[in-house]
Amino acid sequence: MTTRTDPLTLEVVELIGTVVARYHEEYDRAAAEHSLTGAQARVLGLLALEPTPMRKIAVKLKCEPSNVTGIVDRLETRGLVERRPDPADRRVKLAAATETGARTARELRDSLNFAREPLAGLSDGERTVLRDLLRRMLGEA
Repeated sequence: MTTRTDPLTLEVVELIGTVVARYHEEYDRAAAEHSLTGAQARVLGLLALEPTPMRKIAVKLKCEPSNVTGIVDRLETRGLVERRPDPADRRVKLAAATETGARTARELRDSLNFAREPLAGLSDGERTVLRDLLRRMLGEA
């Protein structure tokens, strides 16, 4: 695979970087409104979807399991998550959002307007093309 360095490719890479940076800035700002770090908000968001083993959270976030343990400890202290045995394997502990944690995750997700507002200006067809191109870039075509 050859690396493209033509001006159009470089501009697209720069635009993607700007979008990612703006998303992270808004995400961190929204997290701070709930007295959470960005990492805590991301873990809480994952756990609001389904109870998950700590190791799997680490894989999804591409970080060390010990980091996830510290994040879950802090979320648990605030009553946003709880640890429970996995019904399929009681040796495994699942982290799960509490009712308060799920509500906080929902409020946080609902407050993220950075991507939704500009996307609202695109037609269904344009959003479909953008989604398909992003999936292709990620190898999910």
